[in-house]
Amino acid sequence: MPETIPNVQLTAWREANHPTRRDMADALCQTPTAREKALVCDEERIRRWERGEVLWPHPPYRRALQELTGRTAEQLGFVPPAKQRERQALLVGRVVPADAMQAEASLFDTMELARMTEVSDIGPGTLETIEEAVDLLCRAYPVTDAVVLRDRTKRRMKYVLDLLQGRLTLHQHRELLVQAGWLAALLGCVHYDLGQREQAEAARQAAYQMGKQTGHGELMGWAYEMSAWFALVEGRYEDVLDAAQRGQEFAGSSNAAVQLTLKEAQAYSRLGITFRTESRQALERGAEVLGQLATPSRPDHHFVFDHSKWVFYASTIYTNQGDDERAEEHSLEVLSRHTRADGTSNAPMRTGDARINLGIIHARRGDLDEAVRQGLAAFDYDRQNYDLAMRGQDLVEVLDEHYPAEPLAEQFRERLVTAREAVRQNQSEQRN
Repeated sequence: MPETIPNVQLTAWREANHPTRRDMADALCQTPTAREKALVCDEERIRRWERGEVLWPHPPYRRALQELTGRTAEQLGFVPPAKQRERQALLVGRVVPADAMQAEASLFDTMELARMTEVSDIGPGTLETIEEAVDLLCRAYPVTDAVVLRDRTKRRMKYVLDLLQGRLTLHQHRELLVQAGWLAALLGCVHYDLGQREQAEAARQAAYQMGKQTGHGELMGWAYEMSAWFALVEGRYEDVLDAAQRGQEFAGSSNAAVQLTLKEAQAYSRLGITFRTESRQALERGAEVLGQLATPSRPDHHFVFDHSKWVFYASTIYTNQGDDERAEEHSLEVLSRHTRADGTSNAPMRTGDARINLGIIHARRGDLDEAVRQGLAAFDYDRQNYDLAMRGQDLVEVLDEHYPAEPLAEQFRERLVTAREAVRQNQSEQRN
């Protein structure tokens, strides 16, 4: 099941009436509503609609579409909010189950029992079982407590490294080293979420070395992506560009390549309005590479890139660029995709980040109440990280600019201080 379901009705109408997406975009811009509201529509927006990345366009675009096509948005294949729960079941039904860690433990125990009956260090099926266990841990990343996942990952990594000291064929040695590399990369991500910078960097370097030893370009690419991520959170935007561009040299056409181009886009978006073109170009390159990849069977895997991740990253990039309309559209899409029926999130880190974006957008528009509400809601999820605590500063800066003396804005500032203190406390506890 694809992560996004293409809007075949809209594509069919467009192909029957306009040769290209650009032609349709130009035609839509000439509708009465588009002229009245000064709507901006280009081929990239049409592409996102056709690929199903936007379930329900904003009202002005729905009116403009009806004026252009003579059909309602729903008749064109869009999904109104009242029906999105049904669609959501298709989009997120494969997200890792709550008992993923238990499933991984059971799988590992079964493998150990099997190995006890084998004479060699690596029995039949051991490599496949280890690969499946690593896959489960990477899929557990979005929803599992960071400390729990860190400790489990460290144990599994030690186990694999111990196996590497045994009797192995060249093939077995390489495959185990690759799995150890993925575990090191996952461990680095979790360490960084916990604010454990030195441990995160050590794990990242280990992942890179394992990728280099095995000639695994994508693993090396992800190691560079982690370096770019660390630099982005820490405000070292030139370093982000360096790591992202170097990583693309190794990543080829892979999941890592998509992520690296988006890191490049994020860095340019942080460097100011003069780099908006470069940011847009990098964002478009990422979309092109993503379009070349096969639809992932397990998009919830942390090192697999899917269309929902592209929407998530684009939401922040557009927010940084000051393109509030697109930023809001993408951020609302993130919330729609990842909010369960009971209001909880199956991707709390993405959801929290999207709410920070919405807070910034509403603050710029002069809606302080909604800005603070969204900002506070970003920290309501159990799964939080160092990255989110740092991103909250973006909203604080906008609040300081527009509402320097408002008591309501102070509520968010105080909540952010609490979140950062929790990160510092965790760092202190882990050192002791």
